[in-house]
Amino acid sequence: MLPGMEATLQLTVDCADPQRMVAFWTRALGYVPEPPPGGHATWREHWEAMGVPEEELPEGAGETPESAVDPEGRGPRLWFQKVPEPKTVKNRVHLDVLVGGGSGTPLPDRTRRVTSKVEELTKAGAAVLRIMDEPGMDYYCAVLRDPEGNEFCVA
Repeated sequence: MLPGMEATLQLTVDCADPQRMVAFWTRALGYVPEPPPGGHATWREHWEAMGVPEEELPEGAGETPESAVDPEGRGPRLWFQKVPEPKTVKNRVHLDVLVGGGSGTPLPDRTRRVTSKVEELTKAGAAVLRIMDEPGMDYYCAVLRDPEGNEFCVA
């Protein structure tokens, strides 16, 4: 990397319905929909002002937020990119929503925290795939699917 350059991280999720995904993941992570920059009313207005050709802006693109950001500025930006094809195979990369408190937190407390978050997210459209709680292990985790089928963990 060149001196003075800063690397940042954005996670891009291919999806069919960016607005639905923004709503789900802002709830899951405590993020907020990213407002359009430069005083523009919508992202579409911003992109048009940047000179993005109309043919690259499908109907409805940018009319509502398609990205989510950490209001504290610590976590990566999430961008939900509309694609025509559905998800067909298991993710090679997934998100972990860490709410349990880590190994320094007693297992019953971690289990309660994870269970509470899982209940919240299933009400928001997630589906539980499996619970990871092997007997004798000091570990508790849930594997879920978001509203479009992308796997993620709550631990």
